[in-house]
Amino acid sequence: MQENLLVKDCLRHHGGALLFMAPEWSEAQRGVPCQIVDVFALKVVTGYTRDPQGKLLLEAHPSVAAGRSWSLAKACQLARLDARPERWVVLQRNNRAWGLFWAGGGLHRCRQQLLETSESPALSSALVPVTPEAVLRLVLNLEVEDTLTEKTFQAVVPPAAVGGSEVLKAVLWTSLAWLVLLGLTAAGFLGVLREQDRKLELLLERTPAPAANR
Repeated sequence: MQENLLVKDCLRHHGGALLFMAPEWSEAQRGVPCQIVDVFALKVVTGYTRDPQGKLLLEAHPSVAAGRSWSLAKACQLARLDARPERWVVLQRNNRAWGLFWAGGGLHRCRQQLLETSESPALSSALVPVTPEAVLRLVLNLEVEDTLTEKTFQAVVPPAAVGGSEVLKAVLWTSLAWLVLLGLTAAGFLGVLREQDRKLELLLERTPAPAANR
């Protein structure tokens, strides 16, 4: 897919970890929520454990919805101390950062940079192909299609449909970008509503009850 020109401004290094932040982010803005993404297996970190030797092991799931949010400092620390530090990218939970990462070529750029700087030969063999369908499953938590059904479908695709595959991919990537932005906007709106409800409850608790009629 074509890479957005802003992607190069999104990659940063901080606290020993590779970051993917909004282009306008600066080092002074450290109070941002982040997720940790395995860019090779297409998974998002949900927590962590330790092996028998006490080494940190991040646990990840192939669903953005299951991923946990961390502070920037904590996310960098976890990505750095994990037994496989070359797999992880700290992704800012920001509309622009998300759109550029999932649908603007940021994921591919992060893979390239980690492959160039890592000495582990296992990374190349662990690559999950980045396709619009795979990313949609990850972001929207769709069920993985049955392999047999998928192969059967591919076998009956007429040659005329192959020529339009690039157009279909472009439509899927565009749809993905809009869905990511819509999901983040909806999540932010719900968060504001929950905060207003909490404040209203506190206000009601502090309001003295009216005196009983005598």
